[in-house]
Amino acid sequence: MSTQVVTLNLPGAITDNGNRPLLMHEIRDLARRRNAIILAHNYQWPDVQDVADFTGDSLGLSLEAQKTDAEIIVFCGVHFMAESAKILNPEKKVLLPNLSAGCSLADSITAESLDEWKRRYPGYAVVTYVNSTAEVKAMSDICCTSANAVSIVRSLPARKILFTPDRNLGNWVKKQVPEKEIVVYDGACPTHDVLRGANISKTRSVHPDAVVFAHPECREDIIALADEVCSTTAMIERIAKYPGAKTFIVATESGIVHQMKKRYPGREFIMADGCIGCRLHCPYMKMITLADVKRALVETKFEITVEPEILASARVALDRMLAAPRDN
Repeated sequence: MSTQVVTLNLPGAITDNGNRPLLMHEIRDLARRRNAIILAHNYQWPDVQDVADFTGDSLGLSLEAQKTDAEIIVFCGVHFMAESAKILNPEKKVLLPNLSAGCSLADSITAESLDEWKRRYPGYAVVTYVNSTAEVKAMSDICCTSANAVSIVRSLPARKILFTPDRNLGNWVKKQVPEKEIVVYDGACPTHDVLRGANISKTRSVHPDAVVFAHPECREDIIALADEVCSTTAMIERIAKYPGAKTFIVATESGIVHQMKKRYPGREFIMADGCIGCRLHCPYMKMITLADVKRALVETKFEITVEPEILASARVALDRMLAAPRDN
């Protein structure tokens, strides 16, 4: 019995290998001439990751965005990430190469629903996952990422916490910090939430010696079967923790495998659902192509703006996050 491997050629993917090196060279030249920095999330297309100055998770890219001297930030991710970069760099132009790159999880909570939720739970501190809009961040006490959510909740003086919007991440944090009273909002990332423990069990039956990595946005039954529960960047770092392991089962968006293979070419990385690019494929994270990146640099498309009052309040929540310790 062997694991089925399926690769999808989805709309937006660049498949012309002959033109790709030239296009990547043009993008790098444009970035240099325009004093621009290109940031790419670990879930982006491999060629978009390869053309970027920095690749990482939300927190890592937020840090790179904050310390860059570039005049333009080209953010290859989704809308809330570009907003965060703008909030941290109000004097710079922040470009999102494709405005269709949204986020279902971020859309699951609005400023109005958060306001209603806060009125239902007066006196609770609001911890908001960075997968949220600028308006929601502005109404929060502090933001967090999957990498530092536990540390942030644990470090807060408040005992009563509202955690929004991801219920799976919130429930995982709740288990790690039992001394706090944590109320979790009912939002989820469809890409992670679609997985079930049966997916892991079936894939592991084919690869019984495999190490299982899971993102904390996954459901509780996935978390229970994982050897490591961590952010995408931490997943890459923790491969070194298992020098004898040859195979890893990965329960997160499929784009992460590109960085894993680059750093550990001798290892095998299998998606938790047994295929590549199927259910563990975020359509929003795959909206941006090399052609979009080039157009962004040539035409200054599409600039992300945040209203000053919202920016100032959201900046407080993000700065508090960046000042907090990070769990690896």
